[in-house]
Amino acid sequence: MQEHDGTFTFTRREVLKAGATCAAVAVAPGVASKSPAGDAPKKPVMAKVSFTINGTRRDLELDTRTTLLDALRENLQLTGTKKGCDHGQCGACTVIAGGRRINSCLSLAVMHEGDTITTIEGLGTPQNLHPMQAAFVRHDGYQCGYCTPGQVCSAVAVLDEIKAGIPSHVSADLGARPQVSEAELRERMSGNICRCGAYSNIVKAILDVDGSRA
Repeated sequence: MQEHDGTFTFTRREVLKAGATCAAVAVAPGVASKSPAGDAPKKPVMAKVSFTINGTRRDLELDTRTTLLDALRENLQLTGTKKGCDHGQCGACTVIAGGRRINSCLSLAVMHEGDTITTIEGLGTPQNLHPMQAAFVRHDGYQCGYCTPGQVCSAVAVLDEIKAGIPSHVSADLGARPQVSEAELRERMSGNICRCGAYSNIVKAILDVDGSRA
């Protein structure tokens, strides 16, 4: 620090030192509040959960923070259900639980005690495809295939929703029974993202299945 005509000036080095000192003082209270180094980490809270997956009862003991998606993939090795965004935004993890399609990454496994859950493995097998799976193959409703399990599960549930009379945001008359149409299907499937862009063929596949079961 130097004095010129009664005023003080600081060098660049002195300014940087002062800034570093202030930062250290600000961080110090947070450091002091940390637990002693010898403290052991808290053990996870475990809970037992039983549900029926693809027709088979499964009993698990899980950390209560485990999502249904992780329970399916990591504990039950049902890896057909995919982990995409892990934030409920892409739909790759869609399964059917209690008759409704859900994003399994947003739901805790322990919330599904007693539920009946269907994953892509429970819809069909390569030797015995579900009609929706077969339609996706016929209409080339996929490219890389990563989103396809969630797309198929969602599509199956969509037709059941329409059959049950559940309206959507594009239903012209909320009091009338919704009809299967391209607009209805695109709206109802909007939560399932296909980054390859196979949307048109996905809609054709769903329309095919709806027509065959009419």
